[in-house]
This record gives sequence, C-alpha cells and structure tokens, in this order.
Amino acid sequence: MRVLFVCLGNICRSPTAEAVFRHKANLAGLDVFIDSAGTGGWHRGELPDSRARETGEARGYSFAGQTARPIEAEDFEDFDLILAMDQKNHEELLNRSPKHSQQKVRLFLSYGDTSIREVPDPYYGGPQGFEKVLDLIENASDGLIKTLY
Repeated sequence: MRVLFVCLGNICRSPTAEAVFRHKANLAGLDVFIDSAGTGGWHRGELPDSRARETGEARGYSFAGQTARPIEAEDFEDFDLILAMDQKNHEELLNRSPKHSQQKVRLFLSYGDTSIREVPDPYYGGPQGFEKVLDLIENASDGLIKTLY
C-alpha cells in the first residue's frame, strides 16, 4: 500500500499527516509507503513549517527527512490512495488525475470520526490552529488504519 497526503504547499498539513500516519502505521505493524506533496510547487525543497514541526514533535511525531515537493503526474500511477486535506485541493487533484486514477483521490477526513470534512490551513493563524490540525489528522489517521488493517 502506498499513501500520499496532499495540501496546497506541502509545508503544514500534508507533512503533518505524513508524520502522524507513519507513526501510527508503524505502531499498527502496517507495511505502508507514506509520502506527502503539494498542489503548488513554490516551497519545493523546504522543510515543513517550524510551527507544524514543533506541534507534532511535542506529541512524539518525527518529520525527519521531509522536504516539500509538488505532486507529479506519476504520483497518480504510483500511489494507491491520494488523500487531499481540503475540497479545493481535492478538486485540483481530480482535475490533474487521469480518469482511471480518480478513484484513488479522496478527502482525508472522510476517514475521520468527525463531521468536519476539511483540514483547515493553519499557516496564517496562531498555535491553536496547528493543534486543531493535529487533532483532526490523528483522528483521520486512526480511521484510515482501521480500513487498512
């Protein structure tokens, strides 16, 4: 199984999802390749946002080895699940995806036990936004693990 998490710039939400899901999948003993990307490429090569890292690391998640990258055409072939953080990125992914790969593209929070459907972008907010993002990602990661187990 290969899972790709996608947000806009690949510096806040999708790297956090990558770190959280990697940790939880390892604890569950799942053999899963996990990566993240952005629909935009302007942060290519950058580390995840320091606030996202700080918030995640405080809960025990590692962002080691992560750098931002844009989604590539081959990702639609290489990954089994492509999980968008919000509706806008979901639509962008569907627009870029070949027809035969569109069933792989889903909203990440559809796996969560919550009525919230989108992971909000915390970039322009304060620390509480990064905490909320982490809560939502942890919840959806648990749900995704249950479907893959």
